Amino acid sequence: MPLLATLRYLFPFFDPEVIDWAIEARLLRWLTFIWLFIGLVILFSASYPVADAEMGDGLYYFKRQVLWAVIGLIGFNGLVRSPLRIILKYSHWLFFLFLGLIFVTLIPGVGMTVNGASRWVVIASIPLQPSELIKPFLVLESAKVFSNWVKLPWATRFGWLSIFALLIGAILLQPNLSTAALCGMSLWLIALAAGLPLLQLGGTALTGIILGTISISTQSYQKRRVMSFLDPWQDPMGDGYQLIQSLLAVGSGGSWGAGFGLSQQKLFYLPIQYTDFIFSVYAEEFGFVGSATLLGLLAIYGTLALIVATKCRQPVQQLVAMGVMIFLVGQSLINIGVATGVLPTTGLPLPMFSYGGSSVITSLVLAGLLVRVARESNEAEVVSLQERRQQRRGSAPTVIQE
Repeated sequence: MPLLATLRYLFPFFDPEVIDWAIEARLLRWLTFIWLFIGLVILFSASYPVADAEMGDGLYYFKRQVLWAVIGLIGFNGLVRSPLRIILKYSHWLFFLFLGLIFVTLIPGVGMTVNGASRWVVIASIPLQPSELIKPFLVLESAKVFSNWVKLPWATRFGWLSIFALLIGAILLQPNLSTAALCGMSLWLIALAAGLPLLQLGGTALTGIILGTISISTQSYQKRRVMSFLDPWQDPMGDGYQLIQSLLAVGSGGSWGAGFGLSQQKLFYLPIQYTDFIFSVYAEEFGFVGSATLLGLLAIYGTLALIVATKCRQPVQQLVAMGVMIFLVGQSLINIGVATGVLPTTGLPLPMFSYGGSSVITSLVLAGLLVRVARESNEAEVVSLQERRQQRRGSAPTVIQE
């Protein structure tokens, strides 16, 4: 196979067939590439000082992120070329695989513990975060379940609700309240979009609020995060330090920013500046204008996702598009809200920006699902010859959709 033909199937940049796609699919594809490119550039700037000091190589984190991004792009290109019905047919295998790995992280001595949380499992010397990697398959499985909710027997409904509750409970035990809350809210919003009864949704929301309150009450570090969010200057050198340094970085950016690479807070003042608080570095270097531009990109991305959802003929396609939008755009807004002091400190990464192989692969897989749905929502519906003859006998008008 010629080199260019091979690259076309591996990397989405060399795909000449894109010109035949629907406009929404093409726009979402390029917005994904732009989002990823900006994220890699900011990661390079945010991680260089700490990588140079800790690893002796300023490009340590950047090079690894590029490698993970390449793997994610291969997955992205595979998904946009695969029919959604095939993806949905096999998605449950990966869903249950990652669900099992989440429980593996809870086994003492097996799960990798960082800062008191066991969220990672090491496979072939590679640390993976199953609670992050399960997100695309949670979207697919919940879309399948909720799109057929009225057709499912009560036993099947109860079974899937139990599985979803088990997933959220396992993530809470890691402990990882932010990811558990995001997964719970995403499931709730997908169910709302599917038109489930409001009484059932209200009871589920109340249960989630009670569980979140119990988790915050029993986990001292979560309680401290909430208290420091309310008044970070009460303990400026302790629990409030991280948020104060983030606010200093955002405020120092001014209108136009300090300039690329010129952030001062990333020089060992702002903790975890290349993961959870990478937006603070971005805001300091590119200012209000750069931050507004990023928010504009998210707004366009979310709007396109909604347009795609409204054009879908099948409910499962609509729910997949909604789920992807919630995880990519919603999680981004939560991360930005944390960095700017609008929300309590959480451990959610900024999609496409934050360092982490699981995060960038998950983000690109989610984006690939959305582009695939955008392609299918504008493609002509395949009608068999027998159905066409029946339509003609009944004098039914035939509508051909481009």
